[in-house]
Amino acid sequence: MTEENNQAADSGKGEQAAPKFAVQRIYLKDISFETPMGPAVFQKQVKPEINQDISLSTTKLGTDNYEVELTLTVTVKDGEDTIYLIEVHQGGIFAIQGVEGPQLAQLLNTICPSTLFPYVREAIDSVVIKGSFPALMIPPVNFEALFAKAVEEGKLQGKGESESVTH
Repeated sequence: MTEENNQAADSGKGEQAAPKFAVQRIYLKDISFETPMGPAVFQKQVKPEINQDISLSTTKLGTDNYEVELTLTVTVKDGEDTIYLIEVHQGGIFAIQGVEGPQLAQLLNTICPSTLFPYVREAIDSVVIKGSFPALMIPPVNFEALFAKAVEEGKLQGKGESESVTH
């Protein structure tokens, strides 16, 4: 029986390990909320114009861990006046093994930010409501399409580490 176990262990050494992906930690890295007009914003009729900017950066943390930081900045204006500005930096640490090159870049720029995005939306919604403004419904983001566009434009070279893409 010992020989069978040794043979089974030896036969697995020549095979490549299956790819592994795991979320290690999701955390709020930074958040900022500003209402430059102060209470005056609540005393006038406004026609809000909403602008959102999203960016992503990845950093390798040792052998198999990567930090992915998703930043979403929302600016709400009434003409030239800024009603409020909120910026959220949501971080995540992801363990990734057995994935390299273009597949790693795709994983870091699509699956990881898709995992972080609901946390960003919740943080923004919570802070906006606490600021006494109506809930802000942030539309879903298609990270696959953004990644494909970045690759097409040559912004990503498929390395998967220390890359930054602004959308």
